[in-house]
Amino acid sequence: MEIVKVEAQVRTEFGKKNTKLVRKEGLVPAIIYGGGTTQAISVTPKSVKSLVYTPDFKLAEISAGGETYTCILKDIVFHPLSDEITHIDFLRTIEGTPIKVEIPVGYKGKSPGVKSGGKLISQMRKVKVKTTPDKLTDKLYVDIGELELGNSVRVRDIEVPEGMELMTTGATPVAIVEVPRALKSAAAAEEKEAGAPADEAAPEA
Repeated sequence: MEIVKVEAQVRTEFGKKNTKLVRKEGLVPAIIYGGGTTQAISVTPKSVKSLVYTPDFKLAEISAGGETYTCILKDIVFHPLSDEITHIDFLRTIEGTPIKVEIPVGYKGKSPGVKSGGKLISQMRKVKVKTTPDKLTDKLYVDIGELELGNSVRVRDIEVPEGMELMTTGATPVAIVEVPRALKSAAAAEEKEAGAPADEAAPEA
C-alpha cells in the first residue's frame, strides 16, 4: 500500500479567525483525531494533492511537532466556488483498533458477456469495510470470469480477506454487463421470427 509522507505545522490557535489567517498564508487547516487525542495542524495543498485527487486508497504519514501519525483521509471540505481545499480531517490509525474506510473495488477475470459484445458498467467504485489497520489493503477484487450478458456481481461476491467485514448490504450491485441495443434488437427480431405462424399449405390443383 502506498504511504504519502506529509510535513505539517502544528496549530496552537483556533477559531474562524485563525483558520482564515491560515488560508491566507496558502495553507490548509486540518485536524488529526483518534486514539483519544486531537491535533490541529496546517498543510500545504501540494503535500496532500496525491491523497485528495486520486481514486486510490492511500495512507498518510504526517509529521508535525516532532511526532509522526499514520492516518487515513477521513473528510475533505472544498470551497463551493473555487473548489479549493478549505479543511481536512485525518483519522489516526491505532494498532488493534477497528476503523471504517472505503476501499476501491477492482475486477478479476474476463467476462464472457463482454466478449459477446456487452459492456461492463460499474455500479460501485468503492465499498465500505470495517477492519484493523494491519488488515488494510489498497484494493478489493470481485471475479467477473463467469459474468454473462445482463448479469451482475454484487457486494457479497467481493473477495474479502480474513479480519475484514463488509459494511455494505450484500445484495448491492457492484457491476453489470449491459446488453447493447444492437444485440437487444437482434434478439427481439429472432424471437419475433421464431413466433411467426407457418405459411398455410397451398391447395392442391
